[in-house]
Formats: sequence, C-alpha cells, structure tokens
Amino acid sequence: MRGVGGERWRRVASQIGRSVAVWAVSTLTMLLLAGLLPDFRLRSADGDSATDIAVTAALGAGAFGLLSALVWPLLVRLLLLVPALVLGLLVFFLNGALLWLALQVNPVERGAAAPETAVVVAAVMSAVASATGAALAVRDDDAYRRRLYRLADRRRGSAPPCPTTPGTVFLQLDGVGHDVLLAAVDKGLMPTVARWLGTGDGGDHPSHRLTPWRTDWSSQTGASQLGILHGSNHDVPAFRWYEKARREVMVCNRPTSAAELQARAIEYSGHAGLLAHDGASRGNLFSGGADEQALVLSIATRRRGPAARSRAGYFAYFSDPANAVRTALSFVAEVGREIGQSTRARLGKQRPRVSRGGLYPFVRAFATVVERDVVVAAVTGDLLAGRTAVYADLVAYDEVAHHSGPVSRDTEKVLQRLDRALALIENVAEHAPRPYRIVVLSDHGQSPGETFRSRYGLTLGDLVRAGCGLPVPRRARRTHSGAEARAAVRAALRRPVEEGAEHYRPSRGSEPVVLASGNLGLISFPDVPHRMTKEEIDARHPALLPTLANHPGIGFLLVRSERHGGVVLGAYGAEIPLDELDDNPGPLAAFGPGAADVVRRTHTFPHTADIMVNSFHDSADGEVLAFEEQIGSHGGLGGAQSRPFLLSPLALSAPVHDGTDLTGAEQVHRVLRRWLTESDEADVPTEPDRERAA
Repeated sequence: MRGVGGERWRRVASQIGRSVAVWAVSTLTMLLLAGLLPDFRLRSADGDSATDIAVTAALGAGAFGLLSALVWPLLVRLLLLVPALVLGLLVFFLNGALLWLALQVNPVERGAAAPETAVVVAAVMSAVASATGAALAVRDDDAYRRRLYRLADRRRGSAPPCPTTPGTVFLQLDGVGHDVLLAAVDKGLMPTVARWLGTGDGGDHPSHRLTPWRTDWSSQTGASQLGILHGSNHDVPAFRWYEKARREVMVCNRPTSAAELQARAIEYSGHAGLLAHDGASRGNLFSGGADEQALVLSIATRRRGPAARSRAGYFAYFSDPANAVRTALSFVAEVGREIGQSTRARLGKQRPRVSRGGLYPFVRAFATVVERDVVVAAVTGDLLAGRTAVYADLVAYDEVAHHSGPVSRDTEKVLQRLDRALALIENVAEHAPRPYRIVVLSDHGQSPGETFRSRYGLTLGDLVRAGCGLPVPRRARRTHSGAEARAAVRAALRRPVEEGAEHYRPSRGSEPVVLASGNLGLISFPDVPHRMTKEEIDARHPALLPTLANHPGIGFLLVRSERHGGVVLGAYGAEIPLDELDDNPGPLAAFGPGAADVVRRTHTFPHTADIMVNSFHDSADGEVLAFEEQIGSHGGLGGAQSRPFLLSPLALSAPVHDGTDLTGAEQVHRVLRRWLTESDEADVPTEPDRERAA
C-alpha cells in the first residue's frame, strides 16, 4: 500500500511540476512579447519595478491559462454552427479576447493591449504553452500513456465495457494511386507504410499486404466511396451528371446530392452500410450507416440530429485552444506555402500548369490542415473509445495533386505528412482499450496530363456547340479544332434531306448540357425526356458525333443505339456494339483490361448521359486530357486514376484469391464487410446477394 501511495504522490508531483513549467514559460513569453510589441505593456503609466512587471506577467499568464481551460470549450460549443473555415479564423480573435479579459481581471490592475496586439500575443502564448507541454509529456512515457487512458475513459463515459475482440479502422488516402504509394515508399517518403510492408527500418517481416484494385468507369470519390461504404454505386455515371426527370445537375460533393445518393444506395443494397454496427464516419461524403459522424457531407443539410453530431466533431478538436491556434497557424503557413509554390511554378514556366489563384490557396489549406487535423483527432478519439469500425477520409493529396500534378514535389510533401498521420494513429491504437487492425486504402488514383483546353484552345463545351452548329466564343472559332468542327457541320448540312424531313434548328431550350468529371465528359439534351439514341442524335445534329469521335483529344464515345442497344464510337468511323467489345475492343484497347466491362455496366444506368465522352489516353506515359482545369485528374478511364490500392494487415484474410483481380468499389465493400465479420462479436449483418449488371 505504501508503494501504491508513493506512486500516486509521484504522479501528482509530476503533474504539478509540468504545470508550473508551462506557467513559467508562458510568463517569460509574455515578458518577451511586452518588450517587442509597442501596444502591449505590463506596467502602469507611471512605471513599475521589474518585480511588479514580473508579477503582472505571472498573474496574466496564469489567468490566461485558466480562462483557456475553462471558458474556451464553452465558446467553441456555442460556435458549432459556424462553418469550419470561419471557426478557424475566429480562433485568433477569440483567443485575443481571452487574453484581454485575463489582463482585465489581473488583481494588480496593470497591463493593457490593443485589440490587434492581443490577438498576436494570445496566439504566440498558446502555441508556446502547447509546445512546452508536449515536450515535457514526450519525455514522460507514463504521463503520455495516462493521458491517453484518461481520454479513453472520458470518451466512453457510462458506455458498456469495451469488447476484447479487435476493432478495425479504415483510413482512406484520397487519390493516392497504387504506383504513387510504391514510389513514395521507395523514396523514403512514407517510412510507416514501408515498415508495414517490410521494406523499411525494422527488418523483413511485413505486417501488411498491398493489393491493387480497379475502379469503375467513374473513377472518383463519389462513386468509389458510395460503393465502399454502402455496397452500391449503381447509377452514378460520373462526378456530376444531368438527370432529365428531375431537371437537376447532380454533383457528388453537393450536400443535397450526397444525401440523395446515399438514400438510393441504401434502398438498392438493402442494408444501412459498412459502419452500421458501432461505427464512426469521419470526413466522408457518406455516412456508411454510422451513428457517430463528423464532417460527413450527406448529413450537412440537416439542422438537427446526426448533423448536429457531425458538427460536434469540431468541438472535440477546437475545444483545446492550443490545438485551435496550432491549426490556425498551420492554415496560414499552408496558404503561404501554396502561394510560394505556385509562384515558383509560374516563374519557372512549368508545363503543364493551371491557375492556382483566387480562393484556391484557402481551399488547399483547409483540405491539408483543418480537415486533416480534425479527422485525425476524431479517429484517435474513436480508437480510445473502443469503437468497432471507423472509416476516415484524408483528402490532402487529392486536392494538391489536381493543381500541382500527381508526382510533383508539392505532393511529395503531402505524402510525408500523411505518413506521419498514419504513425500517430498507429501509436494511439497501441493505447486503445481493445486491439485494432489498421487498413489503409484509396478510392482512386490520379492521371497526369495537360488540360483539353490548354492543348486545343477550346473546351469540350465549345467543341460540342460547334458540332451542333451553335454559336461559340471567338477564341474557340479561331482554333484548328473549332474550324474543323464548323467545316464538319457545313458538310453534314449539305447532305440530301430525306423526303418529309426538315433540318433541325436548335432553340435555346434545346442547347446541350455539357458537364466534365476529370477526363470524362457527359452531354445531355434536356428537351428530350429519354436517353437519345445515336440515330436521333444524327438526325438532329448530323455533324456532332463524327466531330467528337474524330477529334484527336477524344478516345471514345458511348451512345445508345436503336439497332445494337449500345455502341462505342471511335475515330475513322469505328462503331462497335457493346456485346462485341470482348472480341474487338476497338478504341477501348488503349485503356487496358476491364474497360469493356465498366463501359457496359455504365450503359445500363438509368441516368447515363446521351453521349459519354472519354478523353484520349496515351498508354505510353499514362497521360490523359482533363476536361476540367486540372493537371492531375480522375473520373474516367486511362492511366493511374483507375488503379488505387488496398493495404491490409496479414492477420486478415486475403482480399481475393491468387490470380484474381479486385474489381470495382462494390467488391471492395464486400471484402471490408467480410473482414468485419472475422471478429466473433462484430455481428455485421450479411449483405443480400445482388448480381452486378452486365
């Protein structure tokens, strides 16, 4: 008993010692800032002795620390309805207000700071206090472990005892392709992944296996994550598409669209999702059926219930003022980093290159800093709470690769930071109340290449309008492609008109809707309620399909046919029925194995566009031509975008049998679902068998 009591007193003494150290460092920081900043003083107007100034600083630092610990969590909870980006900016001002209040309640009644100076002083003091506390904790493993256990106990509260069976955490590295991951491991950018694969420091004993998988035609987060989390991505032809019955453009990252897609997937699959049993969804487009959600887009439009819980995910992170200030400072630093990198690319005349101005530096900073920090904090909380299944999406790489390229120096830095996040989560898992299996996967890759517009001087929409005989911008008319399209229209209109038929004259309401999803284009005619056939399109716009199919920047088209059901069109008059693609892939040959299967499947979707357009693909270097302004793109077929990865512990069964490919997001869902059932107490309901549409 004496030993137990002595250990308890040593712990108390250690905690008091760390608190005093942090207080002392904060006091010195306040004194230093008072000497550097003219609008921040710690003495009265008549002047004070050095002792009085030191006492003022000590009392001010102590009051600021207490207010941060007691008042800050209440402020953050009151601001849960504020968007995350705005909350990140408010961090500075709220922290400054707390410092001003600390000076006002100082019993010696000395000290004052201008409002803008208080913001600076509070930010610096919070950062210094956080760094000091972290440094002291790092040198005390017992203290670090006790802090983790305390957090676990606090999060579980009155919940039932944690099961002893393994839990599973799925970490999605958005947009990281299989080959990009291997290259990063070879370059030493991702030592944690290298160690798991047995190629890094720590010997030749891998703990994980790496499996590539092949996406659907729509190689983007909306289709892939919906299939992975809910078991169905049926009728998701692209990232954005036009639905004629609803007269609405669906966009996967729009909250209303995400909610609709999730509801459709639940109805089609017949179950709530991968995370329905004691699961947590963090930073995803869809919930996966989880009760615990943070930063989940499909519930963002709701004002109460799950949406409130999702926004409360911010509270878990921003309730700590040191975390909030650190994230805010990192946000500002990331904005500066992006401005510097884009300036270097512009001055160096880097090619290919896209515009990176406007709000993009802030969007990038949110994705690479705020989203990462909040999601990682939420995942660590889930591990400490002992949840059975956690799925989290880290979007940093995907956002940067779109504008900097998939294999640029900019993305290498992002991959390094993602690896550190994996190491942190692995470390926390070691202190969790139950064992955890960490699965890392991606939803798609990215393919490099310049944009369609930069190569040809006109957009896909311009080319479609020219092929329809509609007015196009002057810049597009002057291009070689625009001139060829107009010539094709004139030639087509000189063809003899069948008896009783008239030339179609476009009206404003019949103008085509042209949408882009990476290097996948979708063309719909809104005034026709059904999906048009090739014959109907030729009768209305006789030059359109030949203009598109013969353009050097386009790989192939998919259209419905009255005669064949569906056909793939290519250059030089290639027209191949879908049921003949296995014997004669035609223009699909350059897109590799599985291309015919995913094209046939997309043809069966109710909302497939009148014309599906896939860009040219250079199989030699893997480049595609994005119809959006992106030099790293995904969304269609061609190159690394269709080849993501699945990194799983050896303790789990192999995803597929040797010699078998892992194909499609729905099959990945079935693999993850099987892994959850490999725990005796997981109790994940089985999924109804459903044949994939041919």
